[in-house]
Formats: sequence, C-alpha cells, structure tokens
Amino acid sequence: MDQFKKFLPHLLVLAGFVILSLFYFSPVLQGKQIFQSDIVQYIGMSKQQNDFREQTGEETYWTDAAFGGMPTFQLGAKFPHNYVKNLDLALRFLPRPADYLFLYFIGFYILLLCMRLNWKLAFLGSLAFGFSTYLIIILGVGHNAKAHAIAYMPLVLAGIIAVFRNRNMWSFLLLTVAMALEIQANHFQMTYYLLLLVVILGVAYLVDAFRKGMIPNFFKSIGVMVVAVVIAIAANATLLLSTQEYTAHSTRGKTGLTINPDGTTKEASGLSFDYITQYSYGIWESFDLFIPRFMGGGNSENVGTDSNIYNAIIKMGASPAQATDFAKNAPLYWGDQPIVAAPAYIGASVIFLFIFALFLVRGRLKWWIVGASILALMLSWGKNFSFLTEFFIEYVPLYNKFRAISSIQVIIELCVPLMAIFGLSRLFSEKLQKEEKLDALKWTGIITGGILLLFLLFKSILFDFAGASDSYYRENFGLDFMRALKDDRKAVFTNDILRSLLLVGFAVAGIWAYLNNKLKKDFLIAGFAILFLADLLPVDFRYVNKEDFVNARVMNQPYQQTQADAQILQDNSHYRVFDVSGDPFNSGRASYFHNALGGYHAAKPGRMQDIYDFYISQNDMDILNMLNVKYFIIPTQDGAPQAQQNPEAFGNAWLVNKIQWVPDANTAIQSLKETDLQKVAVIESDFKPEVSENFSKENTASIQLETYQPDHLTYRFQANSPQFAVFSETYYQPGWNAYIDGNPASHVRVDYLLRGMNIPAGDHTIEFKFEPAVIQTGGTITMISAILIGLILLGGIGLELKKRR
Repeated sequence: MDQFKKFLPHLLVLAGFVILSLFYFSPVLQGKQIFQSDIVQYIGMSKQQNDFREQTGEETYWTDAAFGGMPTFQLGAKFPHNYVKNLDLALRFLPRPADYLFLYFIGFYILLLCMRLNWKLAFLGSLAFGFSTYLIIILGVGHNAKAHAIAYMPLVLAGIIAVFRNRNMWSFLLLTVAMALEIQANHFQMTYYLLLLVVILGVAYLVDAFRKGMIPNFFKSIGVMVVAVVIAIAANATLLLSTQEYTAHSTRGKTGLTINPDGTTKEASGLSFDYITQYSYGIWESFDLFIPRFMGGGNSENVGTDSNIYNAIIKMGASPAQATDFAKNAPLYWGDQPIVAAPAYIGASVIFLFIFALFLVRGRLKWWIVGASILALMLSWGKNFSFLTEFFIEYVPLYNKFRAISSIQVIIELCVPLMAIFGLSRLFSEKLQKEEKLDALKWTGIITGGILLLFLLFKSILFDFAGASDSYYRENFGLDFMRALKDDRKAVFTNDILRSLLLVGFAVAGIWAYLNNKLKKDFLIAGFAILFLADLLPVDFRYVNKEDFVNARVMNQPYQQTQADAQILQDNSHYRVFDVSGDPFNSGRASYFHNALGGYHAAKPGRMQDIYDFYISQNDMDILNMLNVKYFIIPTQDGAPQAQQNPEAFGNAWLVNKIQWVPDANTAIQSLKETDLQKVAVIESDFKPEVSENFSKENTASIQLETYQPDHLTYRFQANSPQFAVFSETYYQPGWNAYIDGNPASHVRVDYLLRGMNIPAGDHTIEFKFEPAVIQTGGTITMISAILIGLILLGGIGLELKKRR
C-alpha cells in the first residue's frame, strides 16, 4: 500500500499528460487527423513500398516511385529485429500527433525527477516545455521525425545526469534505452544538436570534478556512458548502417562532380554556406522568444476584419468576402527568414523565471544551461553572425551537413524551461535568505519590464517594420496598402508587448506574495501552471488548432486520381512519368500513382539531382528518353492536368554500338549532351577492368523486360554475338546484384547514373535483385544488442530482488 501511495502522484501526472495531450489535439477523439503537408508528401513517396508490403507480406528496400529509383531506407522501411521501434510505438500509444505531445511531457518530467525535483515542479516544467510554441508548430506542419527526436532529448539528458549521480544498473539502462530511442527517431540533425548540448554539459561537469578533486569518478561515469551509447547504437545498427550507405549516394554525399551546370566550381563537400544559412534567425528576431509577434509572427497571420489591411483591401475594390480571406492570411512577418510559419515563442512567464533563476542558481547546472543557450542562440543567427557560423561550418565535424540552422534553438527550448523550474525550486529553498530572493525578484522585474517598456516607447525609432518581401506588395498593391500593413505590424507588436508585460506582472506579483507569506507554495506552483497555460496555449492555438484537422480519409488518400493519371495507368508496361504540372522535384504526388522521375525528399539521390540540374530542368528530351520517360503530365489552361505520351522513350533496356570512355564524373555528365545515347554508352574509366569491348551490335539481337518488381527485374536476351546492354535503371552498387542465368555477373555505371553490362552470345535470362547486405548485417547486430540489453535488465532485477531479501 505504501508503494502505491508513493507512485500515485506519478500515475496522476501521467493521466494528466494524457488528458492534456488529447485536449490540445481533441479532434483525434473524433477519428480526425491533422493535415501535415510534409506527411502528405511522405505518403506519396512511400505508397509503392506500402502497397508491396500489403500485397506480398514482404518488405522491399527499393522503390521505383521516386527519382527514377532509390532505397526505401529513409522512407519508412521496416527493418528486422527492430525492437527499439516496438518500444517506441508502445510509448506512442495515443493518436498522432497527441502521441508526440505526450512524449514531450513525459521525457521532461523524467528529466526533472532525475535532477531531484519533486513531482509538482516536474509537472510544471513539463507544461512549459511541451507547450513551447515551436514544438507545437513542427507538429502542425508535419516535421514528425524532428518532433520525435526532440521528445527524447530530455530522456537522454536524464540518463546522463543519472549516471553522473549514481553509476548503477538502472541509470545505465535509462541512458541506453533513451539513447536508442533518440537514434530510432531518425532525425540526425536534432541528435547532433543534442550532442553539442551534451558536450557543453560534459565540460561543465569536468570543470566541477576538477575543482572537487573527483576526476576519477568523472571518467568512470564517462566510461559507463560510452558503453551505454555503444549498445544504443548497436540496437539501431540497421538504421544507421543503411543511412550511412545511402548518404554517400545522396545529395548529402559526393558524386564526384566538381562543377556546376554553368561551369563554375561546385562546393567540395557538405552543403553550401548560402544553403545552410538560408533560414538564419535575425538578431532582433530573438525577442520572439519573449514577445510572440515581435517580428509580426508568421508569413500568414489572421488580423481580422477590424484591421487596417482589411480596410485597405476594401478600398481597392475587393468584396467583403475577398477582404476577409486576405485578412486571414496577412503577411505580417518582417524578419530575415524567407518563410516562417510562426514565432519560436517560449513564453514571457517562462523567460521571466529563467532570468530569475540566473540570480539564484549557482554551480555547474547554471553554466552548462546558460552556455548551451547562448551558443545555440548565436548559431541560430547564421549569416547574421557569420564569423561563428563559418567557424563551425569549417572546423566542427558534420556541422556543414545540416540546413535550417535556426532549428538549433531547440536547445534553448529545452534549456530555458529547465533553468526556469530550477529557479522556482531555489525560491522554495530555505538555504537562501528572503532578502536575496527579493533582490533577485527586483532585478528580474527591472530587466524584463525595462526591455518591454523600451520597445513599447521607442518602437517607431528602433524599427521601420519593413520586410524583405515588401517590394512585391508595394508594386502590386500600392503605397496605401503598405501603410496599412505596417500599421498592423505595429499594432500586433504593441499588443504582444502589453501582453508580455501583463504576464511578467502576474509572475512578479505571485512570487512577491509568496515571499511575504500571502501565498502558499502549492498555490504558487498551481498559479504558475495556470500562468504557463494562459501564456502558451493561446499562442499555440493561433497556429495549430482544430481547423488543421481533416477526416482521416483525406490523409489516408491525400491525392485524388485525375483523368491524366487514369489514362497513364491503363498502360501496364514498365515506364516512368514526369509530372511538370507542379514542381516535379519537390512533390510526392506523381509518386503516389506512378513510377515517377521526381519526388520529395530532403536527401535526393545525388546523381539524379545532378542530371536534373544539368539537363532535366532544361527539358532536355534526350536525357528524358534515356530515363524511359514514356509519359508527361502537363498543366492546361483549365487547370486539369493532361497526359502526354512520349513515343521516343528508349525503353527499359537497349543494346549499344560502342563505349565512350571518359576520365571522371565531370566529363561523363558533360558528354551526355553531345552523345547519341541510344548507340553509345558513356562510362568512366574507373570501370575499365570490369568491361569488355569485345562486342558488336547486331540488328537481330534483342533484350526485353519480362517480369518486374521494385527489387527484382528479369530480362530476356537473345543474340548471336556478345553485346553490351544499357538498362534504364539507377546504378546503386551497395545493393543491386546482377545475374546471368542465375550466375552472378558484373555490372557498371553508364551514362552517369544508369546500369550497363556485357552479355555473352546466346539466349539468356538476366536478373537484377536488390539484396542490400547492410540489412542482414544490421539485423544481426540489432538482435545481439537486444539480447544483451535483456540480459542486463534481468541481471538488474535479480540484484534488486537479492538486495531486498
């Protein structure tokens, strides 16, 4: 009974997290799903492999439905012995996206418990973290993998701190499982940022250990962590190995190409500085963390019918309905980034407690939290703080592999509420004098209130409220509209400053009342819980709310078949479709119905992207013919896409007259322009040892595709003499194996990205099978690691039972 009473508060907290998660995303209780644009694209990209799994009961690790063919490793492939994924699914038992919000809450709650705070403060901190606006926004747009990885960050920190505090079996298992779940979330940019945070935490703990003469204990803890992380990595071996393998062939790796289509030098490795820093947070924009619409909010804000913009549109001759629609999507954002869905608001009340904590919290906790927050903020400025960004891109390993660097602010989203709750715990500590607490309250009020009043009184002097895209609106809507737009930007700026002032006032009043014995501790905690919810929820609901939910059918079948799709699908042969009715290389729509040449992915196949940049984007028909594009989907004036057949497509395979050798990738891709690709195969000289030129094209020779599955193609070949065949399929050596009459055969890369091979005279069956060794290798490692974790867990339980006896 005593044990039950001990765990009862935690059970009630868990129930509260479930209720809050379902409350915020209440339409899921009606069977509705949130409309997430990125997930719609993912559904299109993964449709072929999901259909294959449903029809055959087997898993295909290759899809022809995207970019002419690519592995499914990053498209939701199901790997063998993926026990970590099963655990993750068990934790995410709520309907999406309520499951991710629940993970936010529970992870942060466990972190605060491991840092020895009581359950009430841990619950309060979880509210501040879980409802942080950025974390809600990414759920609204469908950045599920990012949200997933962020949700497990606090759990990993909990494991690390638990190991530092007590190197026992349970802290080791907590870190092992937490790290395994973090890796399984499969968003390596977020995990990389977590690593930066952990490094800073480690430095703080090392300095503290040095001062206390506890260096041996520090390194013992590090040793335990290393073992835990190694096992966590092994538990995700298939995911990591397959990702590493594909990355080398994607736009994040190297294709060997060192020139751009215009002849200029291409970036040697990683992403370009401009691409990495495209989404750089403005320095002034950082106050969005404290004031929701400091920079106008998002690119599409609802200003209502009593706004200046509404009146300006009416004066331009629009109907009330048209003006209302425009006012619902007003371009209020005037910051530095090209697109912003919403501000990364942490909460005025949470920021207030964070600053309050700076006066009361001391030691390593303060310095690793503050150090990480400052570094993350400066790195989020990107090109606006270029010398630091350039240093990290140049010298910090892997930093140049990620874009959208403003998202490093997730470190701030984690650290600020953590520090804020510790500030509140120090307020309740009897070790500090009342005068010290009152002094901290005074200076916190002066700093936060002073900043807000400064912006309120001098806004017109400090800012012109002009945005980067204003020239478009000036040219198309005129100066009167621009004046109205700026007036509305000033209005929301002023309103949100007053809002933050009010929240700061409530926080000051609550702490002052507690310090003067006019309010009890539990009532103050409850008051801050209400304040956090009143602060964050209205801002969150402004950007992600019930209107974002649709019937489940809309998400399960996000794309509707058009007449053009139906016409193309009548053709049962194997071919590719190029959909130019939209942006072909940034849309998963065609992949939902066809073997598409385009698609949607953050890491596209590298050589296909090169071919697109050099030729496809210029509508080069020879290249499209080589890629077996039999149908185009083209736009029409009436808006209904139309199918257009291409009779010149080369087909699935063809026999060539000769080979043209080229020294490198640059020459290979440039040679495609001047070469008759139906007669000549362009091959890089690296493949010379694997190719015989002892062949002669004969008119009676033939090669045809007989059977097709995404991961298994069978061709029938007939010829009286040796031939060289080119296959209109993507060359991907780490997994595709070729066979002639069941015997392994060599094949090489031709025409920059396709497959080619020598075939002897006679009648032969030629097969290509996608048999990635990385799946079997990773599966074996994963199974061994799972057994090891299970044995450690059983050993820990046994020791615990023995101790109790």
